[in-house]
Amino acid sequence: MQIILMEKVTNLGQLGEVVKVKNGFARNFLIPQGKAKRATTANMAEFEVRRAEIEASEKAKLAEAQARGEKFAGLTVQIVQKAGVDGKLFGSVTNADVAAAMTTQGFAVEKAQVRMPTGHLKQIGDHPISIALHADVVVEVTVSVLGEH
Repeated sequence: MQIILMEKVTNLGQLGEVVKVKNGFARNFLIPQGKAKRATTANMAEFEVRRAEIEASEKAKLAEAQARGEKFAGLTVQIVQKAGVDGKLFGSVTNADVAAAMTTQGFAVEKAQVRMPTGHLKQIGDHPISIALHADVVVEVTVSVLGEH
């Protein structure tokens, strides 16, 4: 299916590009979330008319994400979980746990924005993770997992 991207989509393209994607990806994810529209002649003409307005709103979103990212830089989030004597956790720390801990500290983050490169955390200690605030703004944060007996 041919679509017009209404914002930058990671690993797909930039704002305004016409790309070909699988039908299900467009129908179930990109179009409902407002990230893309079908590449019909009417939609392409409408996009060209509104291009400056859409680009300005994207620049504003990027600037807001960069400002939030500066607040997050170097942040350490502490999470307490039950652990055994050897430092292994009973269960694991997921992206939802990290998002909840950051929200209680006053940093509004959705769980989909939390990127854990090594998967869920299953050991006590400090672990680096990424917070993707925007397609171009990714901030490194340290999660300190503390064990309780």
